[in-house]
Amino acid sequence: MTLLQMPVIDQKKCDGCGLCVNVCHCSALRMYGGVAVVAETKECTWCTYCEAVCATGALTCPFEIVTEGK
Repeated sequence: MTLLQMPVIDQKKCDGCGLCVNVCHCSALRMYGGVAVVAETKECTWCTYCEAVCATGALTCPFEIVTEGK
C-alpha cells in the first residue's frame, strides 16, 4: 500500500486568490467556500508550484527536497 501525501493548506491563512489551483496541473487542489482545499480523489505529483505561488504561506508540502552538490 502506498501512502499518499498531499499538500497541507492552512485555511486560516488562505486568502482565496486561487493561484495554487491555477498552477496545479494534476487538479489536486480546488476552491471550496472561498478557500483552497485538497481534492481527495486526485494524486499530487509533488511539483511544489502551489507552494511557490502562495503569497500568504497557507500552502505547504509536507516534505523537504534536498539536493547534493558534487
